Amino acid sequence: MKTAIVTGASGGIGRAVALQLLERGWHVGLLARSGNKLEEIAQSHANCTVLPCDVTDEMEVAAAFQTFAVKTKRLDVLFNNAGIFTPAGTIDEIAVSDWHAAVGVNLTGMFLCARAAFGQMRHQSPQGGRIINNGSISAHSPRPGSVTYTTTKHGVTGLTKTLALDGRAYDITAGQIDIGNTRTDMVAELVKRDVAAGRPEPATFDVSIAADAVVRMAELPPEANTLFQTIMATKMPYVGRG
Repeated sequence: MKTAIVTGASGGIGRAVALQLLERGWHVGLLARSGNKLEEIAQSHANCTVLPCDVTDEMEVAAAFQTFAVKTKRLDVLFNNAGIFTPAGTIDEIAVSDWHAAVGVNLTGMFLCARAAFGQMRHQSPQGGRIINNGSISAHSPRPGSVTYTTTKHGVTGLTKTLALDGRAYDITAGQIDIGNTRTDMVAELVKRDVAAGRPEPATFDVSIAADAVVRMAELPPEANTLFQTIMATKMPYVGRG
């Protein structure tokens, strides 16, 4: 049985990915702060392990990955997904506490989870595994007022590239999926902001489509890797001139 840990598994893209993997027979570590929401998933799926965890806490992350490794004996895939979008504004309007919160979850949290996964994959037998980071179209083209989110997602791209490079010697692959405007609670809030600011309502697409793209990355054979993938709402204004 293939094994995976999904961070931010309590909702949105993380939950959708976790459910698809569970339905395809994977054993999935459900990692998020919201333990109650994870337990709801576990009630209908025996092939999972609930891992309540704050990804910004080094000790909690290490303990969660160790718990999973003890139970499953190996980790094949990490979907490094947990992230937040802090209040919008120009940089002079952004609270420093919001900057620290975004860096803590979107960058430090991804670093800590990738670190734990890499260590497990490097030392397990047979060696190897796959790390998939959830980037964002903001890693290429920002939306207005998104300095904290956009800056951290650019950092995720650097993390992905170095993981892919450093993982070669240990049969560890790393890739990134940049998702644009899938329908989640977080994107729903961003849509409300755009409409309130007088901007056109953004095009969106169903979260199950994004989850399917992640699962396809996860199920690639070890000799192949999707380094970067962009999946987006067809009519969102990502390319072109205004």
